[in-house]
Amino acid sequence: MSTGLRRSLANLACRTLQATLPPSLQSWGWAIRYETAGISDDTTALLFALNSLCGLFPRVIAAQVFHPVAALFGGAAMRSPRALGILCATGAVLLGLVYMAAAGAPTRYLWVNAAALVIGLTMLAVLGRAVTAERCSAEAAIIAMAGALLATALLGADVEGAVRWVYIGGLSVQPSLVLLPMMLALFARTRSTPATLGIIAAALAMALQPDRSMAAMLALYLATLAAIRRDPYVLTALAASVIGFALTLVRADRLPAVPYVDQILYSSFDVHAVAGLAVLSGSALLLVPAIAGWRRDPDNRATYSAFGAIWLVVILAAALGNYPTPVVGYGGSAIIGYALSLLALPKRAGARAGGAAWARDPADGTASDRHLLIALA
Repeated sequence: MSTGLRRSLANLACRTLQATLPPSLQSWGWAIRYETAGISDDTTALLFALNSLCGLFPRVIAAQVFHPVAALFGGAAMRSPRALGILCATGAVLLGLVYMAAAGAPTRYLWVNAAALVIGLTMLAVLGRAVTAERCSAEAAIIAMAGALLATALLGADVEGAVRWVYIGGLSVQPSLVLLPMMLALFARTRSTPATLGIIAAALAMALQPDRSMAAMLALYLATLAAIRRDPYVLTALAASVIGFALTLVRADRLPAVPYVDQILYSSFDVHAVAGLAVLSGSALLLVPAIAGWRRDPDNRATYSAFGAIWLVVILAAALGNYPTPVVGYGGSAIIGYALSLLALPKRAGARAGGAAWARDPADGTASDRHLLIALA
């Protein structure tokens, strides 16, 4: 490669970086361009420019993806994390309907998912108004939901050794997808001995079913809470969840993939490229409230990180094994569960998650976010 060509490529890399960097990072682009121009050796200059391009390009991609989403949803939604979550849930369900229609799924499947969205958003509206400051109410709710999960593990429908479902009106419902996200949201605000016992019972239920996906979600969420504040309640629940997750790993999971439910992150592309993109885009939408909140609402970054961790684990589990692909695949449980998990988000950006109605400890302030950042890194 000639000397002039190396210098030209270095200059091209710098101009490309400057043209794509968001305004907040333009100073980096100019600094890299001046530094490259000051390097006398053309090969060294080219390597420096390419390394800089590779190092900053992930930020470029993130900015180019985030800003169109922000423009699409509008400023009002970006200021209201729950409203943004509702838009994302609706968009993901609609994209899932596109996939199922293209894949030739029974019409009943489409109606089930649409009805689940309406039910989930209705429950979100009702519970969002009914939340009170009474800790005993949250404790009772956690214990009741834990009892439902244990009852499912002991008395639910058995499929290839897995007992994760109950049948309601001829429909298969997975209670863990509906109840566990809400249990975790309540536990984050109400840490006490009864609430911890409820979480331990939920971990036992996940081990008995067994359900690696939900057990991993439980463990990661509690690990995030432990990174924020290491109180005895969280550490005890975390230990139980890790043991429960370990038990799911040693037990065989022989469930085959169910059409329109499992492995559709891959099989959707066999239907059509548009169907595959719909599934991927819908799955990505589930993480948008966490990403947008992290960028726009620094006071509640811990909350958004925990919320994103829950659904990222569920999506990854669907990609790695025969587990339901949340919201975009057939099944109302994940749709209702996602809607209810939006209760964990603040009503307004900058407000405390869950509003003033929830009692919080003084140590739960946002200064602990730096510990969360270290833990996630």
